[in-house]
Amino acid sequence: MGSLIHLKVNGQSQSHEVEPRLLLAYYLREVLNLTGTHIGCDTSNCGACVVLVNGKAVKSCTMLAVQADGLEITTIEGLANDNELHPIQEGFKEQHGLQCGFCTPGMIMTAAQLLARNPDPTEDQIREALDGNYCRCTGYHNIVKAIQYASEKVKKEVFHD
Repeated sequence: MGSLIHLKVNGQSQSHEVEPRLLLAYYLREVLNLTGTHIGCDTSNCGACVVLVNGKAVKSCTMLAVQADGLEITTIEGLANDNELHPIQEGFKEQHGLQCGFCTPGMIMTAAQLLARNPDPTEDQIREALDGNYCRCTGYHNIVKAIQYASEKVKKEVFHD
């Protein structure tokens, strides 16, 4: 027997009956067809499945869908605004912060939380924030540059420079 959950995903109210053991990552991908949330390891090691839960970066493979009942989820699909890339997405594009792109959604969502909390992080703070996200292609250098790029854009919005 399933459990009825009600939550908001990318600004849209959702209600579904789900198996109590269904992981949030699979709910997003299989029930809502939001396939930008990647599943890389199923052990919470890689960070490819990071989404924002009430603004906090969470590895969605570590959370049951029933635990998200009543909460607000933002996925990579919900980050852009009316077809305008979020500054972090733009930064990854402009600074070549991706290669294969598999880790990118998790990296971007982790960076979104970082910049929401600290619009002017140091390089060390960026690297520390990304500690739970693995990239096997880029060596992180351009990912850090992408987040620094986004930081400059966010600072202008926040501080009106």
